[in-house]
Amino acid sequence: MSGPIEALSDTCRGMLVHLKENGGATIAELAARIGISDEGARQHLLRMERKGWIRRRETRPTGGRAGRPAAVYEVSPSGEAFFPKRYDELSIALADILVETQGNAALEAALERITDSWVDAWAPRLAGKSLDERLASLKDYYLPGDPFLTIERNGHVSLVEHNCPFLNVAMARPALCSITVNALTRLLGRRVYRHRKFQNGDGCCEFRVTQQAVETKQHTFALEDSDEAGES
Repeated sequence: MSGPIEALSDTCRGMLVHLKENGGATIAELAARIGISDEGARQHLLRMERKGWIRRRETRPTGGRAGRPAAVYEVSPSGEAFFPKRYDELSIALADILVETQGNAALEAALERITDSWVDAWAPRLAGKSLDERLASLKDYYLPGDPFLTIERNGHVSLVEHNCPFLNVAMARPALCSITVNALTRLLGRRVYRHRKFQNGDGCCEFRVTQQAVETKQHTFALEDSDEAGES
């Protein structure tokens, strides 16, 4: 899982920055840039490659020269998360333009389509499983091996996410959270609602699973009810 680049060691950070700035580099180039041995650079690159932050590609010698392909390392899509991005602003702008030009119904239809795609991706993985087995599988709903999503059982059952990957957009446009509420309802076959919310300052989103059974194929997408506070 990627995080702020400042949290990395000086060597790893220097390598990633060099790869980003130059579009890739060889072991020898990185070793010279950082001021370490080729073997030291190789070991650091191996660890970063195992974490998925970088990837390796082979390049053929130029000028008609013979020889072994040279390994060039570059920042992977996962490693891009270390560098500043403005996805949140773009997502908010797209949602606002959709409402401005086509109305609220268009935004709701778009959220429904996204929900359908998530359900289509997850449903085969949950087929034939019990409720408890589905809940256990859905710990990976946001991110594989998500350490911040827990299952709570205290007179009720809840999926609690302490690290929303869409937090900035969700804080600005809470309608986005309707995707998860509707998708979990369909995947679990039980009505789900948010009992705690980041937007309310709760520090998490608690998706509480009620006892109310839902016919998945007949379930109709609906925007989250901001006034909902409990089970019906």
